[in-house]
Formats: sequence, structure tokens, C-alpha cells
Amino acid sequence: MDAAADLTAWLRLLLSPGVGRDLARRLLAAFGSAEAVFDASPAALKPFTTAAQLASLRRVPDDLAERVAATQDWLAAGTARHCITVGDADFPQILLQTEDPPLLLFAQGRLEVLQHPALAVVGSRNPTPQGIENARAFADHLGASGWCIVSGLALGIDAAAHAGGLAHAGSTIAVVGTGLDRVYPSRHRDLAHAIATDGLLLSEFPIGTPPLRENFPRRNRVIAGLARGTLVVEAALKSGSLITARHALEAGREVFAIPGSIHSPLARGCHALIKQGARLVESAADILDELGGSGAAAAPALRPEQPAPVPADAQGGAEGGAHARLLGHMGHDPVTLDALLARSGESASTLNAQLLELELAGAVCRLAGGLFQRVARA
Repeated sequence: MDAAADLTAWLRLLLSPGVGRDLARRLLAAFGSAEAVFDASPAALKPFTTAAQLASLRRVPDDLAERVAATQDWLAAGTARHCITVGDADFPQILLQTEDPPLLLFAQGRLEVLQHPALAVVGSRNPTPQGIENARAFADHLGASGWCIVSGLALGIDAAAHAGGLAHAGSTIAVVGTGLDRVYPSRHRDLAHAIATDGLLLSEFPIGTPPLRENFPRRNRVIAGLARGTLVVEAALKSGSLITARHALEAGREVFAIPGSIHSPLARGCHALIKQGARLVESAADILDELGGSGAAAAPALRPEQPAPVPADAQGGAEGGAHARLLGHMGHDPVTLDALLARSGESASTLNAQLLELELAGAVCRLAGGLFQRVARA
């Protein structure tokens, strides 16, 4: 088979307006290959298509030659770059078990990570520091047990999850909403490079596809489809993370959620999932017990609600006792300075000094709206 002609046919099928994945799958099932679809006569295609779809299939997209050339250039630029069609042996079998698998995947990095059992870790693009720590630590411990961490390369929780997964052999897969010739968001260029080296970048969008809003919800179904389960770390009630969780449920996969403060908007999405039947998790062991895995017994517990550390230079004496008392007054919910003043009975200057010391030590974080929250190390 001519590789160039095969690539051209696949890209033409993807780029033909009005065709869509559902019709494309039916055509591939009927004719056997993308090339055979375009070699078929109008009479043979007519039973499967509307008049508009038939006209689209018979018309070569204006930018097809340009997109084929760009894809060939991208493939030639590195040895770890691949186009994987739905019929290829390297195509992830777990994706084929979903209702709407992609037809073509562009991959850059280590294809072998597709063979590891995977867990999706998703959440807010604007998480709390505690959410970032939880995502990184859960991913780190799951990775140590041989699981591959799948996420979407977005800001916030996604980035923390990828960082946790990169430290281990199972590594991480970033499913992106653009062509693999560009990185979005651009500030994740270094992270994307690390994933392309030690993990895998994956996209169903052809080379040259820019970051379009409508493509990111589409990629969420691939994130969920690659994984045996999806962990939502922090999410508002209306968020892409809940879309990913919905896709996981529709595919018959497990959904896990980390609970949070009843006062936090970023906990409401997780709480809604738990009400709908998602499993509440407090540790990586909870996930491993549910999904199975050799590291389940050995995985250290991750307790988001365990006490935050007191600064090392303030463990003893009156100063250390003051820090411990202040952490006790804070509890685990976000709290205002006025509330702390009322609970502690300290002066504003003393309280601000103690908060600054705890913040510099990483035991307390400052949130928007003048709120403070203690940070538990998972």
C-alpha cells in the first residue's frame, strides 16, 4: 500500500465537511479502507450518505495538499512521531470499546505507554494550592504502582497530574485539543517536551489544527476513553472535568472524586459527582483497591485532610506552639483574616506575621478574596 496515498485518503476523510466520525466509521466498515471509500462510485456511496455528504466526499478539500505536506513534514522531523489509524495494531484497544473512538491518532513519544493500565486525572484550570498538591501526589503514587496518568495538558490540575506521572515507568499521556505541531497553552512548552520524551502526546486533530474552543470538549472523550477510571480532583459545577467524567460513565468506566470544603466552589463539581454515584476517595489506595493493581497494598495513603506541616524552625517553644494553635484555628476550610482574629484573639500585626511565616513555609496559602487555607501535604 502506498503510504502517501493512504495518508492522503485518511486526511481527506477527516477533513471532508459534513462527513463526521459516525458516517466515516460506517463507510470504513462497508468499503474496508479510506482509499476504497474514495475509489467507490457515487452509486455505491449513495445508500450511506445524504446528497450533501455525497457531494462533500466527491469534492477534494481545498487545503488537502497543504495539510498532507504539513503532516509528512511533521512525521519526517522525528523518529517518535506516528499516525495511527483505527485499524492499526498500535491503536489503543480500550478506545475501541467506547461509543465514539477517533479514526486517526497523531502520537509523539513512547507508544509503549499505551499498553500500561491508565487512570485519567482531571480538574480545574484555576485550582487551589491544595488541589495542585493532591493531583501531583495522587498521580505520583499511582504512577509508582505502574499506572499511566492521562490528562489534557491544561493549566492547573492537568499539569500537576502530568508532573506526578512523569516520574515513573507508567509515565503520562497528554491528550491535546490541537495539532501536535503546536503547544497549547504555550507556557506548557517545556512540559510538553518532557512528555514527548518520557511519555506520549496524543491528538485526533490533524497537524496544523489551532486551539479551537469546540475541540477541547471533543478531546475529553478520548481522555476518558483511554483510562479505566477518571479521578476528578477539583471542579466547578460547570466544567470540562465533568464532561470527562460523563464520558467515563457512558463508557462504563469508574469515576472517582476527592471531596473538599462545602464552602469551596471548586468542590461542588466533585460533590455533585459523589451524589451521582462517583466513589469518594481519600487516598491512592482507595483507587487501587477498586481498580486492582500490584501496588495497592504498598501505596502510601494520601490524606488531603491530614494536618499541614508546621515550619521546621518553629517546631518547638512558644513560637512553634503559636503556629500550631493558628493552624488549629484555621481548620481546613478557607477562612478570612477577620474570622482568624476572632478565633485567636491575637492582634492583626501578630496574626499577619504568623500567616506570612506559615505561607513562606508552604503550610498556608493565600486565596482570592482575602482568604487563607492550610495546605496538607499528601
